Amino acid sequence: MGAAFKDTKLPADAPKSHKALAWVDDRFPLSKLWNDQWGRYYAPKNFNIWYLFGSLAMLVLVLQIVTGIFLTMHYKPDANLAFGSVEYIMREVPWGWLVRYMHSTGASAFFIVVYLHMTRGLLYGSYRKPRELIWLFGFAIFLCLMAEAFFGYLLPWGQMSYWGAQVIVNLFSAIPFIGPDLSLWIRGDYVVSDATLNRFFAFHVIAIPLVLLGLVAAHLIALHEVGSNNPDGIEVKENLGPDGHGLDTIPSHPYYTTKDLFGVSAFLLIYSAVVFFAPEMGGYFLEYNNFLPADSLKTPPHIAPTWYFTPFYSVLRATTSDFMWVVMVGVAAYVVFIWLRSRLSYKTKVAITVVAILAEIGMLLLEAKFWGVVLFGSSVVILALLPWLDHSPVKSIRYRPSWHKYVYAVFFATFLTLGYLGTQLPTPAYTLIAQACTLLYFSFFLLMPWWSAMGRFKPVPKRVTFTPH
Repeated sequence: MGAAFKDTKLPADAPKSHKALAWVDDRFPLSKLWNDQWGRYYAPKNFNIWYLFGSLAMLVLVLQIVTGIFLTMHYKPDANLAFGSVEYIMREVPWGWLVRYMHSTGASAFFIVVYLHMTRGLLYGSYRKPRELIWLFGFAIFLCLMAEAFFGYLLPWGQMSYWGAQVIVNLFSAIPFIGPDLSLWIRGDYVVSDATLNRFFAFHVIAIPLVLLGLVAAHLIALHEVGSNNPDGIEVKENLGPDGHGLDTIPSHPYYTTKDLFGVSAFLLIYSAVVFFAPEMGGYFLEYNNFLPADSLKTPPHIAPTWYFTPFYSVLRATTSDFMWVVMVGVAAYVVFIWLRSRLSYKTKVAITVVAILAEIGMLLLEAKFWGVVLFGSSVVILALLPWLDHSPVKSIRYRPSWHKYVYAVFFATFLTLGYLGTQLPTPAYTLIAQACTLLYFSFFLLMPWWSAMGRFKPVPKRVTFTPH
């Protein structure tokens, strides 16, 4: 076996760097990995600015890992020392304040970039066949980011960290039968304590990042297997040239490398401005209460999660006892609508009806707090179902009826409104608006099988539309 192996032959006068690379390639597919994943990966030539945010997400992930490593060198996961260690990082460690602000700003930047990345997928139908698995991997990454942010939120051991974790973990106690034991298991104690801090630290620093990196790798491998979508929603692999590559594709390097570098430069300019001049961002990135040490005997007047959780948190808060009657009517109306307008099989309709009846009975027997948790979780999980909810004959919004744009606009406005309301005190007026937005949010997804297929669709061209510049 060993005699059959031969090193790649290069000319004697070849540069030493080429010889070193050839030596590595004979033992590890370094050049092949680079070419397959980027260097010679052919992507549609009509990408626009929306396709920048995937690369930015990778950049922010690296920033978070690097800054997180430096923070763990001085952070102490101990209830008596955690807050002091963060203050020590900020005041005594050379450039510690910069690393801490880079990490906290990076957390918000991560969600901004990911939300924009998901918006692009929604607008151009990037979750449609054959990219369903890419979307599911991306959704799993989103769940991991939420878990990572939640576990990391407790670590500064400030007032909002402590009470925010207390409130969120207590939500699990609303689950019938297993709720109290589940909450106790998550905390490791009857209240948020040193045991909670230690396990949250372990998940934030080791467990979740490992899963996250694996999912990112799977996301990219799946993407490069089926190819990237484009603003026209056209499969570029259907029009191949004599070289075997799509006629409407170009190599990612150097064409998209240079564009991404420009986008990265613009992003870093904004990111640096926030880090140096407004790291708290008016209390949205770093809450003012979190600059006070955790006090289990003093509850803050308003407990709210960080802004990137607030759209889903608003759904939770909107679920009151009175609102449950509206939900029950909505579920009943939806079942009737399915029987009248759906093309599903008879057995599927019966199964949906049975589930709906059981849910209606549960809404009468179980308290609103439990259903708030259900709607809270459903508002996140329903995103994963997009590939099977969208029945539009075209992928891209460019070729959909004009009124579809207004449907998307209402959805985005609803999501932003829920996000804002989640940062405010729950007044009766705000609660009413949140309930209306919750209905709009779920209606967008649950009615998508019908509205996405309605209207007059524009003809989709055979080749991508592209104007060189």
